[in-house]
Amino acid sequence: MRLYIKIIAWVTAVSLLSGCSRFLDRPQENKGQATKIDYSNLSLMYQPVSGVYRTASSGSFARWIIVAMITVRSDDAEPGNDDAGQIGIHNFQTDVTVKSYWGINDMWINLYGVVLAANSALEELDQFAKNIPAGDAVNTQLLARYRAEVKFFRALAHFWIGRHFGSIPILGQESNDPNALANAKKSSVEDVKKYVMSEMDTCIANLEDARPNEAAHIGGVTKYTALMLKAKAAMDLAGNDNGSPYWDAVLDCTNQIIASNKFSLFNDYYQLWKQPGKLCNEAILEFQYSDFGAATGDIVTSGSSAAYEQWANFFLFQGPANTYSPVITGSGWMPPTQKAVDFLTARNDAIRLKTTIQYCGVNGQPGTYSVTPDGDTISGNAARTKYFNGKAYFPKSQMTPGRVDYYGANNNVRMYRYAEVLLMNAEARIRKGQNGDAPLNEVRNRVGLVSLAGANLQQVLDERHAELICEWWGERVNDLIRTDQAAAVLPNFVKGKSEYIPIPQAQADANSNLK
Repeated sequence: MRLYIKIIAWVTAVSLLSGCSRFLDRPQENKGQATKIDYSNLSLMYQPVSGVYRTASSGSFARWIIVAMITVRSDDAEPGNDDAGQIGIHNFQTDVTVKSYWGINDMWINLYGVVLAANSALEELDQFAKNIPAGDAVNTQLLARYRAEVKFFRALAHFWIGRHFGSIPILGQESNDPNALANAKKSSVEDVKKYVMSEMDTCIANLEDARPNEAAHIGGVTKYTALMLKAKAAMDLAGNDNGSPYWDAVLDCTNQIIASNKFSLFNDYYQLWKQPGKLCNEAILEFQYSDFGAATGDIVTSGSSAAYEQWANFFLFQGPANTYSPVITGSGWMPPTQKAVDFLTARNDAIRLKTTIQYCGVNGQPGTYSVTPDGDTISGNAARTKYFNGKAYFPKSQMTPGRVDYYGANNNVRMYRYAEVLLMNAEARIRKGQNGDAPLNEVRNRVGLVSLAGANLQQVLDERHAELICEWWGERVNDLIRTDQAAAVLPNFVKGKSEYIPIPQAQADANSNLK
């Protein structure tokens, strides 16, 4: 299958900054296939779809530098060690005009890579479509579903790029024409979100009516994944305006997910992030990885090539810089902040605190040790990082025997969960003058917190903060921005200036429409 077609200068020909080569040893993914596809063999029709899943999960949405730049914009996580790969993130936190930082360009390239991979896959599916006999209802329906799966990821990539860069080009299938790409023009923030909602209407109509763990391809996106993305785009458009009609869309989409009775909260919040919680009934979108239960051999991680996966891997770069264990060890980046610890502590949010905050010795001091709830011993470190993110911690006891590299390969990366659907539903209800206690308290009760009566908007927003704390998709900073609280909470945030990451200088230099 053809994962990528021609990716022109403004996306790939711009070289990334030197000094970071260990992060950038990537395969030449824009090369065409070596053999010809038999498009008349309809049993191969899912292959281009599968390629888009792999593109999205391997080096794009869960890529370390993308996750790091998004997450450290909030007050819940900090970059961590001050090596060459982290200095740019420190600068980015305090100066959003750092347009030449290599990570910003890498983020742009990788996320638009998903868009181009999706467009390429849609072209492949068009070729299969020509070989579906008239009256073949089964393959016609499969084709519609496969197209919807691909369009979901294309829209998700646009949603991410737009949420973090602001006004950006919308690249439909026709935009795989190099001339169209070379002259791509930006669409407004609002138009990008509206595009996502429109695409989700098509996806909702054609995707499976099932939980992802019940899908024909286990873990695939379904109608409910599309409903959640539509609700998130609508919530961003509604912003802090209680009277916005977009809150109706948020309420409608989340009501549909809840009324399906297909989803439920996983009973153990701590284990939700570990092997027992993989693709549970709470999962709405997960990126899947595996070592196939074997001590050696093939391994699928969030790195897309063996040459650099140990640096790109989602679990490894958040693992503690642990000198005690040769297994539970990593780069020590993106540790939770003291502010995050204090927030959960002040709420008496013991289960979320235990889950999210893991300790590096005693106050990070070298020569001291701490023990995780799973019995793994963690040392202090030279950087004296006090904490590491428990939501990215995969205990040794759950690793496949024989695997000694800390890739978390037998675990998935959780992106969208039913708990967030409930909190979105509660917020939409309160914004519309209704009572949001029922969905709010379902989330609170799961972690042992007492029910609230007559909950207000700020209580729901605080619950979102606590429930999603130290997750990786930018919800905390986005919530602060859309509710107009960012300037009061985030250091160095300037309203009207700090909402978006600057479009990479390299891309603006290559295409004047992006300036």
